[in-house]
Amino acid sequence: MSDQHTLMDHEDLVVLKTAWESSLRDLKGQVPETVLTRFLKKLEPIEYRDERVVFAAPGRFVHDWVKDRYVDRLQTSLSEKLEKSIKFELKIASSERQAPSNHAVAAVTPRASEPSRFKPIERLTFDNFVQGQSNRLAFAGAKAVADNPGTRFNPLFIYGPSGLGKTHLLHAIANEILARDPYHSIMYVTAAQFMEDFVTALKNNQIERFRRQQRGVNVWLLDDVQYVAGKDKTLEEIFHTFNYLQSLGKQIVLCSDRPPRDLLLMDERLRSRFESGLVVDVQHPDTETKCAILLKRADVEGINIDQETAMAIAEGVNGTVRHLEGALHKLAAQSSLTGQPINAELAAEIVERYYANLVVAKPSFEQIVGSVSKHYRVESDEILGISRKAHIATARHVAIYITREILGDSWKQIGAMFGNKDHTSMMHGYKKVRTMMNQSREMNASIRALINDLYPNQ
Repeated sequence: MSDQHTLMDHEDLVVLKTAWESSLRDLKGQVPETVLTRFLKKLEPIEYRDERVVFAAPGRFVHDWVKDRYVDRLQTSLSEKLEKSIKFELKIASSERQAPSNHAVAAVTPRASEPSRFKPIERLTFDNFVQGQSNRLAFAGAKAVADNPGTRFNPLFIYGPSGLGKTHLLHAIANEILARDPYHSIMYVTAAQFMEDFVTALKNNQIERFRRQQRGVNVWLLDDVQYVAGKDKTLEEIFHTFNYLQSLGKQIVLCSDRPPRDLLLMDERLRSRFESGLVVDVQHPDTETKCAILLKRADVEGINIDQETAMAIAEGVNGTVRHLEGALHKLAAQSSLTGQPINAELAAEIVERYYANLVVAKPSFEQIVGSVSKHYRVESDEILGISRKAHIATARHVAIYITREILGDSWKQIGAMFGNKDHTSMMHGYKKVRTMMNQSREMNASIRALINDLYPNQ
């Protein structure tokens, strides 16, 4: 910024520029030199009228960065210099330049007059999310992100089994931010939809448009990221999108059914980035939390149940939150159709009829190996042995994959089960099967059928 004032400057603007230069001198030593050089000194005073001062930022990145972190401080400093209470406003200069990226895509954010295009599900809010020991840290992380997007826990990575509230937290983050600022630009997309849109964009030669849509936002919510494991080109696009948004200080939240370290078909570069922020999990809720979830859900939907009835369902339904909600809906429907009162007795009937066999004991390691042995017509001893014959090795790798998926033991433990083999060979077998499943629908269906056969009552 020039220290010279031209004859064309309005008198009030000269006063503002003088106050601004004085503020910058005061800030020297109070803020990092890089902040002063890269951000604050790039702001240009353009208007001073009544109790309002307006500054122009050279681009979206500088504008958003300063607005999120220093507006209050600058407003206080200028108020002292001007000896009156002023309101500090920040605009983007009309000659905004493109921000650098691996794909040279401009940082396009919806205009201030354009509300966010993404409309989260209204009922999925923090108020409607029941906290318990199983999800407390995930809730706290999501709430902190919603309160100050881009400043803490970036990225936030939430993992856990399906149906336990991960998507609820993503929508709650969006609802909270948009309630405060309807013009805040947010992108919510499942990994499967991201891949489909990416492939379509490549096919139709619209890749730059696709990138602007994904990257021109302040908050990027990516759900079910595990579904694109092994999809190399899609993962490469996610990698560059992640880097681009993070370099601009934009908030990133990801959800998966497993932690980053277990996304074995993803490049280490991507997994390490997923782990660079806060990684939290959601687990199956305890009985008391399930009861609270049911009471909250019933209240939202206008279903009149007491705590004894809710507890009867909570104790009898051992599945996910979705199973609990399903049981609640069945209870209400049964009462409506038969005229029976909604009480603990009717809840017990629903549980006995629909949920008695919902969750059974996990199959043992011996059962898993036996099932694979029968399917591939390979002896169990050969699966556990050292033969490298192709059909035996395939059966062994499948057994490793299913063991990991069902039992969830560590690679070291699984290696011990397979005859004290090295954990790296277990990881190799698992990754090989995942690759085969991604490349072949028949292989995918075969593995899923084997797993389903191990749960005959499901």
